[in-house]
Amino acid sequence: MLNISPISVSSQIDRSKYKAYDKLKTRTHAKYLIKIFIGLFVLFILGLFLPWTQNIRSSGTVTTLNPYDKPQTIQPLIGGRIERWYVKEGDVVNIGDTIAILTEAKEEYLDPNLLANTKEQQDAKLRSADAYVEKTKFLKEQLISLEELQDSKLQQLTIKNQQLDIEINSIEQDLVAAQTYAENARNQLSRMEEMFSKGIKSLTDLETKRLSNREADAKLLSVQNKLNKLRNDKLNIGQDRLLTVSDYEQKVSKLASEIQTADSYRFSLLGESTKLESKFNQIQQRQNAYAITSPINGRITKILKTGIGEFVKSQDDLATIVPLTYQRAVELYIEPVDMPLIQIGKEVRLQFDGWPAIIFSGWPDNSFGTYDGEVFAIDYDISENGMYRILVIEDNQQKDWPDLIRIGAGARGLLLLNDVRVYYELWRQLNGFPPDFYEEGKFKDVKRKAPLRKIK
Repeated sequence: MLNISPISVSSQIDRSKYKAYDKLKTRTHAKYLIKIFIGLFVLFILGLFLPWTQNIRSSGTVTTLNPYDKPQTIQPLIGGRIERWYVKEGDVVNIGDTIAILTEAKEEYLDPNLLANTKEQQDAKLRSADAYVEKTKFLKEQLISLEELQDSKLQQLTIKNQQLDIEINSIEQDLVAAQTYAENARNQLSRMEEMFSKGIKSLTDLETKRLSNREADAKLLSVQNKLNKLRNDKLNIGQDRLLTVSDYEQKVSKLASEIQTADSYRFSLLGESTKLESKFNQIQQRQNAYAITSPINGRITKILKTGIGEFVKSQDDLATIVPLTYQRAVELYIEPVDMPLIQIGKEVRLQFDGWPAIIFSGWPDNSFGTYDGEVFAIDYDISENGMYRILVIEDNQQKDWPDLIRIGAGARGLLLLNDVRVYYELWRQLNGFPPDFYEEGKFKDVKRKAPLRKIK
């Protein structure tokens, strides 16, 4: 029957008695299947020439573009004890609204008159500094008076010195006259003694000449003594001048030292006053920091410290707040091999968690449930996960993103690259080549180049 054996029995069978033989003669399924396979093959060949949009798939999360739009925690500037809460979870607050009130917990700030006492201490330091200003003023006035006194005394010594010079000049003239007179007296005495020895003059005349000679010598000695005295007086004036200058310098040095000391004390008091003023301002700011206010317009999402009377430290997290309005963005992570293909402004199709979508990766225009975006920023430093991060923002010219998207929601992105043919995309995928890097434009307007990756 199946013509397996070399001995055939088909000639001995009457085929008209069996209906199965008639049905086998009329079967047409094989012809239809062949036509179907041929049609599918033709469709497959034609499909290879359809356009295909190369893309890069990635995943990430929804975030905010601006750092001040991110969810943040409210922290106290100082430590203290919670006295009262003014909000609860879910409340909407504006900038400056009070979140909670703290009371002081440090014993050094428990004095109710601490501000007033600190202010009084500062004023006392300022008054002491003003007193030293007056003291410095008086010392400078003494210095001026001392300088005037020295000038006056030096002028007196100068005048006295000039007077001595005049007297010395006069005495020197007298000395010349006295020397001349004494010399004449000696000459007359010599002649008188000669005349007396010859008997021309009497002894009385000789004695008179001897007396005149002694008077002339005495007068000469007197003039010499007077001249020596005047010269000594002039030397004394020079010594007095030196003593006056030295005494003035000592007094000036002492006054200058006292002025420097007064200025030093004054500056020290001013420094202490500045410290007290700084402490006053710190206390004032600390008291103002008891009221914890909202830094932004937002919604309180979680209270992290509960109860009344609980102690908190500075920079402890009290509550979490989320901005009411923010500019959304999606952060996606790209493999390093795909980074050269990413450019700012590149088109991206996004799918968000919770929003169903039908995606045809090669035909993004035929996808449903996706939203448009564009690359806004690219990190130049690789992330800890070994990939590069990019930020995608909403394309304002296309369909808006859903308003109910929350920060932190998952997102998947298709970064659209160049348009190629399906057969080329299959060949690229089979060989493991990266997408082609073309200039911007459609497939028909550019010349495709071979991939740059080397084949191992």
